[in-house]
Amino acid sequence: MIPINLPDYDINLGGTKENPTIQDIFRHRFVALTPEEWVRQHFVHYLVDHLHYPAPLMANEVRLSVGNKKLRADTVLYDRNLQPRMIVEYKAPHIKLTRKVFDQILAYNTLLHVEYLVVSNGLVTYCCKLKGEGQGAEFLDEIPEYEKL
Repeated sequence: MIPINLPDYDINLGGTKENPTIQDIFRHRFVALTPEEWVRQHFVHYLVDHLHYPAPLMANEVRLSVGNKKLRADTVLYDRNLQPRMIVEYKAPHIKLTRKVFDQILAYNTLLHVEYLVVSNGLVTYCCKLKGEGQGAEFLDEIPEYEKL
């Protein structure tokens, strides 16, 4: 598929040549293999396999709603009390991570109130720790291991 800057893992592909699929370990099913999904599956495996994030505390395509508007956060990490802790937003590798992407994840955070925001296109990843209501954010050099959150 598309070369990205994330570790390889034991990828489980399915579907057909015309409609390929990839296994989502959180949704427990095969989903359409798009460039964004390629990034998502590599990224969640990176979080689980390399940074020791507990898979049972993570979910993909988390449904949110504001009035009549329906939104979906790409991945949400919860703490052990099942409170949202991190939102991750993915884009296809050819999509630049612009202010618009950050505005999107910030909109999700108005509902979830997490401490960490991550955006990635598989080539570039940004992680920031929110300092508190109206106090800004600190961009981190790397995504912390789960136990250091």
